[in-house]
Amino acid sequence: MSSLAVLLTTLLQAAGAGLGIGKLGAGIGAGLAAIGAGIGVGNIGKDAMSAIARQPEVSGDIRTNMIIAAALVEGVALFATVVCLLIAVAK
Repeated sequence: MSSLAVLLTTLLQAAGAGLGIGKLGAGIGAGLAAIGAGIGVGNIGKDAMSAIARQPEVSGDIRTNMIIAAALVEGVALFATVVCLLIAVAK
C-alpha cells in the first residue's frame, strides 16, 4: 500500500470517528517540524565538517557558527511544534 493511500485511509478513519481533522493535521505538522529540523541540523553538521576538513585553522569559528545555526533551526522547530500542540488542544 502506498504512503498516499495510508494517509488518505487515516484521514477517512479520523473523519468517520468524529475526531477533528485539525487535530490530525496538528499531529502531522508537529511531525514534519521535527523531521525538517533533523534534516536541517544534519545538513549544518555535514557542511561544517566539510569546511573544517578544508580549512582546519578556522575550526573554532566554523564550530561556533554551526552551533548558532543549529540552535536557530531547533528553535524554529520547537516553535512549530508548540503551535501544532496548541492547535491540537484548542476546542
